[in-house]
Amino acid sequence: MSDLYWLTDEQMAKLTPFFPTSHGKPRVDDRRVLSGIIFINRNGLRWRDAPAAYGPHKTLYSRWKRWSEKGIFARMMAGLAKKHGEKTTVMIDATYLKAHRTATSMAAKKGGRGRPIGRTKGGMNTKLHAICDSQGRPLDLFITAGQVSDYTGARALLGSLPNVKWLLGDRGYDADWFREALKDKGIHACIPGRKQRKTPIKYDKRRYKRRNRIEIMFGSLKDWRRVATRYDRCPVVFLSAIALAATVIYWL
Repeated sequence: MSDLYWLTDEQMAKLTPFFPTSHGKPRVDDRRVLSGIIFINRNGLRWRDAPAAYGPHKTLYSRWKRWSEKGIFARMMAGLAKKHGEKTTVMIDATYLKAHRTATSMAAKKGGRGRPIGRTKGGMNTKLHAICDSQGRPLDLFITAGQVSDYTGARALLGSLPNVKWLLGDRGYDADWFREALKDKGIHACIPGRKQRKTPIKYDKRRYKRRNRIEIMFGSLKDWRRVATRYDRCPVVFLSAIALAATVIYWL
């Protein structure tokens, strides 16, 4: 039992406001089921291999699937992250997440949007784009196929940027339209210029060194095996796994 994960009373108090209203038959113990879901995602287990202490594995999977499709886990992270209090600096970056063979079938239902999985030099991947605060805590997350450029993620995350003074990013975000968009928001870009630029871009090198915090954040998320390796075919369910990891590591 000592190796199992259990949510504390304090953690449950933070999560409870995001639980959906139970209709009809009361839900099975929330603490037990959610603790089991976290244990499975962190250790990369199959649902059928869930320890007996968490109850029937079918109950865990049913809750995971249902709440993921309703966006409950994504709302948990977004809701808790709103209390970040960041007023100075945010960072943007992207990382590759390896797709397991169970998730790499590219077949999609007719009229469907498919799955954000693409082929890169490293194989089949999904790319995670993220914004984090100056402490390296994730504020917003977005996934695309692996071969999609950083610009796409930047465009998707632009609208959710908080009111801060600085944004740190690597050369992958060196685009005139992005710099102008940040300027319009009153945000200074600390982004080095691409080598192809004829005119060098000046940036605060000392401030830029702090960008390693978002890379550390990605490393912490990848410690969760169901984040480091994508097993889920459904992109909404996979994003829920990332959001749940971010919530437990940084916001509880």
